[in-house]
Amino acid sequence: MVLPNAPLEMLAEGFRWLEGPVWFADLQCLLFSDIPNDRIMRWTASGGVSVFRAPSWFANGHARDREGRLIGCLHGERAIVRTELDGTLTTLVDGFRGKRLNSPNDVVVKSDGTLWFTDPPYGIQSDYEGGRRASELPTNLYRFDPRDGSLAVVGDEFEGPNGLCFSPDEKRLYVTETGLQFDPESKRCIRVFDVGEAGASLGNGRDFYKVSPGDADGIRCDEDGNVWASAGDGVHCIAPDGTLLGKIKVPSAVSNLCFGDRHYSRLFLCASQTLYAIWVNRRGAQRP
Repeated sequence: MVLPNAPLEMLAEGFRWLEGPVWFADLQCLLFSDIPNDRIMRWTASGGVSVFRAPSWFANGHARDREGRLIGCLHGERAIVRTELDGTLTTLVDGFRGKRLNSPNDVVVKSDGTLWFTDPPYGIQSDYEGGRRASELPTNLYRFDPRDGSLAVVGDEFEGPNGLCFSPDEKRLYVTETGLQFDPESKRCIRVFDVGEAGASLGNGRDFYKVSPGDADGIRCDEDGNVWASAGDGVHCIAPDGTLLGKIKVPSAVSNLCFGDRHYSRLFLCASQTLYAIWVNRRGAQRP
């Protein structure tokens, strides 16, 4: 999985807590969130790091839709927003059945254009990543269809749903359960679900893999169906049957990751206050 002559490279440091990396192949840039500093950053090989948007309303996870637009999870607005091609922002979802969302955390876009996102309370439990506010809804996993504006709960069995990714054939959805933030006894693991034949529902939820040390947060699949998970000691690469294939050791805990750059074979790592990258011998599955 890891190439013997490809080192772990530090791209930038000096942030507070990094999250939500997403690669823009057409622009050859990486966008990522520095949540407590309320900004989205941009990295390019030629220009280094610059501010993409500030304030960002405490943006967390990101994805690109099928038209190349940036989809973002905002703690501050408790919403899923879309950045249009002209730079304007469109709020797609900020509530369910008359109640505000908690703090959308991570989002993926399925090949049919639907958005699947997690909504734990982490961004409203303190003032550090958005602002302390009351929770109005359970910690659900949602599916939003921008074609008709419909929003549905596809998973309601979580204490703290967090990162998520589809398998390459979209027959499985992996979701990290990071539990109750201040309860060390709550459930923490990566779960996997079968996607229904119509592609709009989930079933047969089961435990897939338990990260140790630390917790799994952001996750991605490569084109062979292996799951790459953030962990307290770096990144764990897990086969589709749940077998650990190997680890990439990183000096600090990794919160999220994404594939990008040439052939989507470079892994970008948001590791606490530092941005790292490493070339690997696999290609990412999702290529917006």
